[in-house]
Amino acid sequence: MASKISVGIVDDHKIVRNGLKQLLEMNEDFEVTIEYENGLRFVKEVEELEEKPNVFLLDYSMPMMNGLQVLKELKNQNSSIKCIILTQHDDQGIKIDAYEVGARGFLNKTCDLDELVSTINRVHEHGYDNFEEILKLLRNKTTVESLGSRAREQFTNRELQLIELICNDNEYTYQQIADHMNLSIKSVDACRSQLFQKLDVRSKVGLVLYSFHYKLTHPFLHD
Repeated sequence: MASKISVGIVDDHKIVRNGLKQLLEMNEDFEVTIEYENGLRFVKEVEELEEKPNVFLLDYSMPMMNGLQVLKELKNQNSSIKCIILTQHDDQGIKIDAYEVGARGFLNKTCDLDELVSTINRVHEHGYDNFEEILKLLRNKTTVESLGSRAREQFTNRELQLIELICNDNEYTYQQIADHMNLSIKSVDACRSQLFQKLDVRSKVGLVLYSFHYKLTHPFLHD
């Protein structure tokens, strides 16, 4: 029997924590292993856990330290914890801010159980919920920090070409990227690994976020 997906819940309302726990544990694939009533305690204690949950559900609106502040602190700690933001707000700006500081998924509290379960599963299996949505949100963002050619100077032409192809909205596979660059898939994998190490990112999404933030590629690829 496959091991269960462990979930942590960070929300200042006990009734919400209890409700989420009951809903998730109706599914035999999940178990809620820890709960926090505020973001400050979560940030202080989570890295000390011997066994961290696979995924955390993190409330956006909390006193003392809200969800975005929690994500920023985890990012500063270079944490690999996977957090899905839960919110009552349907605001694209909040989504963009959340993804930029490390959210792995984003759910409105009006979502149904199927959506909650599928989002947790995708984040657990793939690291992020919806890569296509993240790209779309970033392309529609109206403010992007521009460092111009200065930001590009640290990269080789091959690395810049790889960044462009990874961030392209055609969502090329790495084999297709290798074909475009006239390289072997092994060479592309090596170049990608060097990029990830240079930028201190762990995934394609992390690379895309870095690229758009520093304007290595332009988020407005299509109307």
